[in-house]
Amino acid sequence: MGEVLSVSGLKKTYEVKKSAFSYKKSVVNAVNDVSFTLERGQTLGIVGESGSGKSTLARCIMLLEKPDRGSIVFSGVNLIETTHKRLKALRKDMQIIFQDPYSSLNPRITVYDAIAEPVLFHEIARNDQAKEFVAGILKSVGISEDFFHKYPHEMSGGQRQRVAIGRALATNPALIVADEPVSSLDVSIQAQIVNLFMDIKESTNISMLFVSHDLNVVRFVSDEIIVMYKGRVVEAGKTDKVFYEPLHPYTNMLIDSIKGAFLKRAGDDAQTPRGCAYYSRCPHRQGICAEETPELTGGKEHKAACFLSAR
Repeated sequence: MGEVLSVSGLKKTYEVKKSAFSYKKSVVNAVNDVSFTLERGQTLGIVGESGSGKSTLARCIMLLEKPDRGSIVFSGVNLIETTHKRLKALRKDMQIIFQDPYSSLNPRITVYDAIAEPVLFHEIARNDQAKEFVAGILKSVGISEDFFHKYPHEMSGGQRQRVAIGRALATNPALIVADEPVSSLDVSIQAQIVNLFMDIKESTNISMLFVSHDLNVVRFVSDEIIVMYKGRVVEAGKTDKVFYEPLHPYTNMLIDSIKGAFLKRAGDDAQTPRGCAYYSRCPHRQGICAEETPELTGGKEHKAACFLSAR
């Protein structure tokens, strides 16, 4: 199939004030030594609670945030080291879909112009072909030509997200990064948008990174899953392996949370100075877990960063 994206040793840190009344700052490892590859036509799910670093990872890959170190190789080009001119040329092949479709669409332009703008800019279609091209894109995401002259505020959240997805598809990208694309929508609409992503997966050869806090959503669209906690990948593998045979206690918690209420946010518990980041919440913790950081180890189809699963 061919490798579209390779991320290696990616790291992103932030300095944050310890309190509103203090000048002292602490360093937060938002993304900590993350590595993975993505094949052409493959969908990789990135899952974790709020504060796990999954959205920061997505923004770093799109270079909306500059990583501190590591490499991001897209279509054979290291995006961090390449020239601005080359990066600009690659932009049409990399598209991102944000959580809030209202903020990602220009409120001053119509649906037609939102889709036609990148198409004409990148010379994907001529002016006399644009109307037919835009109509085809909108039809593929379940929007009719009746919406050509509508503005974002005149549509529902689900309709706006469909337009945002259509805009991302319009440049025929090799990679789409979907950052929490259904979390702001009603539950009934979420299912429709998830089905749309599944249709895109089946009908195109586009590679996707699908970011979500909901493992139940991610498992429907993903070929493989990586589970993040406090900036680290704690488990990775084929979707069925991760969902039905979880190795890491944190993954087990995420699966249990589908059946019940979510536990407290990942960033609320005390930071562990060393050792496993999940130590304070893990029901299976041992002495070594507080002292040493487990490596991501295992077979090709399923890995976990856990001393218990390594036995």
